[in-house]
Parts: sequence; structure tokens; C-alpha cells
Amino acid sequence: MLQAEIKSLLKEDISILIKVPNSGKYYLCDCGEASLLTVKEVQSTSAIFISHTHIDHFSNFDGIFRYQIGSGEKVVICGPKNIHQQVEARLKSYTWNLIDEKAIAYEIREIVSKDEINIYALHPPHWNVELINTQDFLFEDEYVNVDFAILDHKTDSIAYLFKEKDSVRFNENISGFRKGKWISELKTAFGNNDGDKEIEIEGTVYNAADLFHLLTRNTGYKLGVIMDHAAEENNYEKIRTVFGGADLVYIESFYKDTDQEFAKINYHSFASASGKIMNECQVKDAAPIHFSRRYTERDQEEIETAFYKAFRKN
Repeated sequence: MLQAEIKSLLKEDISILIKVPNSGKYYLCDCGEASLLTVKEVQSTSAIFISHTHIDHFSNFDGIFRYQIGSGEKVVICGPKNIHQQVEARLKSYTWNLIDEKAIAYEIREIVSKDEINIYALHPPHWNVELINTQDFLFEDEYVNVDFAILDHKTDSIAYLFKEKDSVRFNENISGFRKGKWISELKTAFGNNDGDKEIEIEGTVYNAADLFHLLTRNTGYKLGVIMDHAAEENNYEKIRTVFGGADLVYIESFYKDTDQEFAKINYHSFASASGKIMNECQVKDAAPIHFSRRYTERDQEEIETAFYKAFRKN
């Protein structure tokens, strides 16, 4: 299942790495300081998901880019409105006379609305943004598809849900047949809901539907990352819609409950509010993240205690 690692220390700005086990595939959520992030992990990152471009979530983009340049790979960057202009500005602020045009390629996916994603291409050495097309989904590859919610942080703040694709397991112990290419054919028919597909096994032809009992569908793991957002109902309605029933969600809990007035002023969440909405979403597990840099380890413990009390209602 998907695995997430927080790559920032307590006094550093937030950055979370999501890994697909046994694949070498990584996704990065936000580009804050991340002293625990290795060069190898950066170079293996195929997509970057930016919640918003406040400095504490975007300041380390240049450091990430520095170790990706020269890979010759395409890296996808997803983010809120105007993300293409902000990435372009960052890249154009440097001199690139020694960089080949094939050194890297960025594809920027700008979230305009829930159903409108603008796709831009960006290449060295001139880094001129080119609008390619508009689509109605954000991200999908061979391992995951990514849903999202546009939350209010006095600017758009994108919360992401990584949904691992379902897998189909062949139950060898109840089969009674020898293994063969028919198993992959059966799995394909199962995935396409094609019960009439003819499957030949050891000289006998079967309808796929008569063999579907040999397969088990394993539902993909759902991992959420909810960054900065105001603790208010409009945001919570969107969070419930996208993150309900998720396996694990990391959620911003910037302030202690005793500082919730600051949370209201700054369009942030606070410990018990984040725990409460995770309880309402009936997620299997949740973790508070992204605390104010002025807090100590004892403050962090206070946040975690209040969060889990609201989440678990104990």
C-alpha cells in the first residue's frame, strides 16, 4: 500500500513524500524545507503536488529542481490557479546557458476548478510556458489516481487524495487448474466486467463469468494530504465529499486549541477542529501535521493530544 513520510523536522516547513512500494515511484506534497529528503528521493519523484504557494509550502522548489535538472525526465507539477506563472518566474530567475533543452521537461497542471485543469508545458533553456490543453481530471498513472478538494485559506489551497488502484488476486488454492496465460486473460475480463469472454483452460472453453470466483478484488489504499485551510463548514463539506472513508489522512493542525483565535484570523485550522472533521469523515486513521514554527515539542504534544481526543472521541 502507499506509504507517506514527513521529510521536515519540527522547526522546518512542511514536505511529505509518498512512495509506491517496490516501484521506485515517488510523489512529493509541497516543497517546504525538508532536511530528511534525500537526493535519490528527489530524483525519483515523478510528480509534485503543491497545495498553495505561500513561502512555507513552496520555498524549497528551487532545491528540488536543482537535483532533477539533467534527468531528461518529464515531471508533473500540480497546483492551484496561477501555479504555471509562479513556476515560470522561479525558473526564469536563473541563467541557463549551459543547460540542454532536453535536460528536463515540466508539465504543469493548474487547478482552475473541480472540472477544469489547464495543462502547460515548460522546457529549458527559455522556460516559456505553453498551454497544451484543458482536461477534467488531475492525475493518473499506472499506480494511482489523484482526487482533490479546493479549500479556502484566503487563497485556494488544494487538498489531495491519492487512491491506489484496485488489484486483482488469483486464488490458486481453490483453482484446480494449472497456471497459464489464461489467468491474465481472466483478470482482464474481470476488470472489464466481460463475463462472456471465452477462456480456454487445458483444452476446455469456459465463460469468464464462471471463473470469476477464482479472483478477489483488493480495494486500493486511500491516502490523503490536507494542508492549510480555514476551520469552517464550507471547507468541511468539501473534505467530507473527497476524503470520507480514507485509510489515512495527514491534516494541517497549525494551532493549539488555546490559539484558535489566531487560526480564525489566519485562515488556519487548530488541533481539535482537525481531529473532529477526520472523525466525521470516518477515516480509518489520521495524523496532525504542519504546526506553527514557534511551537516547542511540548506544544506539539498538546496539539496531538487534543487532535486524537477529538478524532477518537475519547
